[in-house]
Amino acid sequence: MSKIIWTKIDEAPALATYSLLPIVNAFTKAAGVEVVVSDISLAGRVLSAMGLAEDELSKLGEVVLQEDGNIIKLPNISASVGQLKECIAELQGQGFDIPDYPENPANDAEKATQAKYSTCLGSAVNPVLREGNSDRRAAKAVKKFAQNHPHRLKAFPENPKSYVAHMAGNGDFYGNEKSVTLDKAQSVTIALNGNTLATIDALDKEVLDGT
Repeated sequence: MSKIIWTKIDEAPALATYSLLPIVNAFTKAAGVEVVVSDISLAGRVLSAMGLAEDELSKLGEVVLQEDGNIIKLPNISASVGQLKECIAELQGQGFDIPDYPENPANDAEKATQAKYSTCLGSAVNPVLREGNSDRRAAKAVKKFAQNHPHRLKAFPENPKSYVAHMAGNGDFYGNEKSVTLDKAQSVTIALNGNTLATIDALDKEVLDGT
């Protein structure tokens, strides 16, 4: 039976999985295709780093090198330290015996713990599943085809039904946002309600947005 690997992840895409995956399974089962779930969520990777779960991410790294490998990769979070610490606390609350994340390790044991947890931070998934390829530019053949067969837009009607919806008055960015392109390098002050928050050294031709 053919197999498709569906990645288990976090937050909104995880919620979507609960409603969408059963529908996908209904279709693939009839077609003789098996859909299996691989846990590369932050929690799953934390447990793996601590030796309490299989290293599903490394396994997927091997699958992407196979000609018959099929992976449906849902969007995963690039975990911050704050998200990692919250994840650890939640897992501890569920009974998993894992240590806290030591932001400032004081000894070799804490340094080793930090090193393990650090593998879960940032964009840890994409480099593995893309094998280091983050170049999203169109392939030359695709670009050449588009150049030879340009898409022609239809004539736009004089009285279209489409319109821009926005808050009345100056309650949102549409009503009060300003953009400026600097004509020289200069010092720029960032303020909120008249209170100075910061001063930055902006570059020549830099585009700044504000309200």
